[in-house]
Amino acid sequence: MDAVRDLILDSGPRGVGIREIAQRSGAPSGSLYHRFGSRDNLVALAWLRAVRRFQTGFLKALAADDPHEGVKGAVRWGVEYALAEPADTRLLLCFSRADLLDAEPAAETAAELAAVNFAVERAVKQLARLVFGTVTNASVERVTYAVIDLPYAVLRRQIQAGTLSRRTIAPLQSAAIAVLDGKEPTR
Repeated sequence: MDAVRDLILDSGPRGVGIREIAQRSGAPSGSLYHRFGSRDNLVALAWLRAVRRFQTGFLKALAADDPHEGVKGAVRWGVEYALAEPADTRLLLCFSRADLLDAEPAAETAAELAAVNFAVERAVKQLARLVFGTVTNASVERVTYAVIDLPYAVLRRQIQAGTLSRRTIAPLQSAAIAVLDGKEPTR
C-alpha cells in the first residue's frame, strides 16, 4: 500500500500500473493481480487505508462530550496527523476517488468506498444536534464548515507552502470555533 501511495504522489494517478507497483514494492505482478485483482482495486484500497487512518482519530476527537472540545480535538488531530503522516495526508488532500480510478474496483472495495464517510456524516450530525439543538441543512453545513472545510483549506495551503507546524493548531482551533459559534443557522 505504501508503494501504491508513493507512486501516486510521485507520478500522479495515471503513472500507477501493476507493473510500476510491482517494481516499487518488489512483489511479483502476478501476485498483485492474484491478491488484488486489478490496478483500480489496489489503488482504491490504498486510498481507503489513508482515509481510515485519518478518520480513526478524527472521529474519536469529535466524540468528546463537550462539542467545542470535540471541534478543537478534531482540528488538533488533523494537524498532528498531517505532520505525522505527510504522505497519506498529501494523498487525501490532493486526490479524490474520481482522480484515482479508471474503472470500478472489486465489488467489496466499491461497497467500502460508498460507505467510508458514513461515520463522519453521523458525527457531524451529532455535533450539529449538540451545538444547535437540531439537525437541519444549515446546522450540518455550519458544522461541516468548522470541522471539515476550514481545516482542509488551511492544511492544504500550508502543506503546499511547507509551513505546516504545530503552531497551526491554536489559531485554526480558534477559527473553527468562531465559525461554529457564529449566528445560529435558521434554514
